[in-house]
Amino acid sequence: MASLLTVKTEKRPAPDDVESNCKKPRKLLPSLKNKRASELVLVIGTGVSSAVAPQVPALRSWKGLIQALLDAANDFDLLEEEESFRFQRSLREDKNLVHVAHDLIQKLSPRTDNVRSTFFKDCLYEVFDSLESKMENAGKHLLRSVLQLMESGALVLTTNFDSLLEIYAAHQGTKLESLDLTDEKKVLEWAQEKRSLSVLHIHGVYTNPSGIVLHPAGYQNVLRNTEVMREIQKLYETKSFLFLGCGRTVDDTTFQALFLEAVKHKSDLEHFMLVRREHVEEFKKLRDNMLDKGIKVISYGSNYTDLPEYFERLANEICSRGRAKNGYAEGFPEQEVAENQNGFNCQKSLLQVDSCVGLQQNSDPYLGTVTWQDSKREASC
Repeated sequence: MASLLTVKTEKRPAPDDVESNCKKPRKLLPSLKNKRASELVLVIGTGVSSAVAPQVPALRSWKGLIQALLDAANDFDLLEEEESFRFQRSLREDKNLVHVAHDLIQKLSPRTDNVRSTFFKDCLYEVFDSLESKMENAGKHLLRSVLQLMESGALVLTTNFDSLLEIYAAHQGTKLESLDLTDEKKVLEWAQEKRSLSVLHIHGVYTNPSGIVLHPAGYQNVLRNTEVMREIQKLYETKSFLFLGCGRTVDDTTFQALFLEAVKHKSDLEHFMLVRREHVEEFKKLRDNMLDKGIKVISYGSNYTDLPEYFERLANEICSRGRAKNGYAEGFPEQEVAENQNGFNCQKSLLQVDSCVGLQQNSDPYLGTVTWQDSKREASC
């Protein structure tokens, strides 16, 4: 009997083995997953763009973007050797990178009789115009979830110059409009939720170089339009901002001027920030600091590759709850609502299974074959 018990004990897998073979999905925070899409403003940062096209250094950081613009300027012979050396030195010394970028833009775009030259535009297109071919499948899944929330009523603003989200949406048959702060009429309509299928680029978008904003002086005209600014700031007071791929967005001067500095009663706010939990102490420090700003910091996992799967579950949960609430609001009898919800839950389960199978069957030709997610999705489905 003793030997038999010994054999049984030896056959039991170690706890670590069980955890590694079946990773438990990270739980969704109730106060976030219970939101409707129409209650959210998604703030898209560089982390999303770098996940979509990780091989493009210009998408990862300010330093990467400035270096790419410098390389383009040198390739087009737009800078004297001494000027190029000065910019490279400023970049190496890690001075105020926003000011370095601003100075470079001014150099490439001198104003003569109110006519802006096109050299800066040429450099921007050299850096950003071939991004479509560099988009990777895991990042496309992230964009798919963002688009899903947009189509359900969420607003989107970004600090990024690229148009990766708009490119992806076009391939899905959805046209998204790119806005910048220079078009006050459209920005006002966006803030009033009359242009929900538009992306507000608060620093500008590369397809409109004249709207690129890096220095506080660049958006002074917008700040002086009290109607536009009040409508934008009202969003921060009445909706929940969800920061995605935004490591330092709250430190961004434009974002601070538009939102943080304008909102005084931060204790009434409930915003959210999804971050990677790599170093425990840094994560705790960030969480404490952000709570003072009315922002809940949430860990989506310990690896960057955990974000697409986590955000997909979150988007599905929010959108499904929104549909259920809308059904009740339209006046369905209570019993019929319950039946509809039960039917929806059943349908959702089938959709989840189909989704898992679809990843292997390559149901979306634009997304292609996905390998990073298969094992996790099988476990959660």
